Amino acid sequence: MSSIRRSIQALDLLARKGPLGVRAVALQLGLPLGSVHRLLLDLAEEGVVERTGDGEWELSFRLLEITGLQLDRLQFSRLAHPYAERIAEATRETVNINALHAMMGVCIDKVRGNEGMQLDLRIGSRGPLHVGGAGKAMLAFLNEADQKRVIEAAPLVSLTPKTITNPKLLREELVRIRQRGYAIDDQEVVIGVYCVGMPILDRNARPVGALSITGPSPKRAGPEVAPFVAMLSEACGAISRRLGYAGAWPLGEVVPVPAARRARARVGA
Repeated sequence: MSSIRRSIQALDLLARKGPLGVRAVALQLGLPLGSVHRLLLDLAEEGVVERTGDGEWELSFRLLEITGLQLDRLQFSRLAHPYAERIAEATRETVNINALHAMMGVCIDKVRGNEGMQLDLRIGSRGPLHVGGAGKAMLAFLNEADQKRVIEAAPLVSLTPKTITNPKLLREELVRIRQRGYAIDDQEVVIGVYCVGMPILDRNARPVGALSITGPSPKRAGPEVAPFVAMLSEACGAISRRLGYAGAWPLGEVVPVPAARRARARVGA
């Protein structure tokens, strides 16, 4: 029996019947006492089990944290889809719903627009955080330690000549994104395709995902992109609140929407 299977069986047993002593765990799993003792010590080092004052073993709150993160991802996908549909209809461009997983962006849902040229990500596809509107939006709102892990882990891959691969320039871009509350992809993933993205935050003010609007229309930071930002702010703000985020919103500076385009920004109207 593999150590992973033994670990799962031990966790399942403690979830159903814990707290239990090591001898009781070994007896109910039919495993040697020494093997179970080492297994529990390994799990304790990872923070998923802990000893009670009586010396018995029980699950720790680390598992609740892990489960909570997974539930957040599943929940925000369901919450985000109606907003994505309305934004795609209003803009005629594709709206991607992205999740943060293992310091990568994962496309978990999308609503395709009607424009000819789209960044049509396959659901389940993964991408680095230093490139694209959604990836950079999530990266910019991670804590400094996680940002450092992403930027310094390996050479930053270039997808097009527009991709930012210089760590210094990327850090400067992340500061700008935090200041304005959204990220711009100026043909960083595909030449001829532009994107604007905004993070979705959880109860700990940590990004769990992002929404992005992607298509052939040029997108530049400032008033011209304000209608897109207004749609994303409404959607991402509402989803973040449902996930328990209680901080300030909108993120960053508020970009005024030109009067002629205000109606387009009223996604829920």
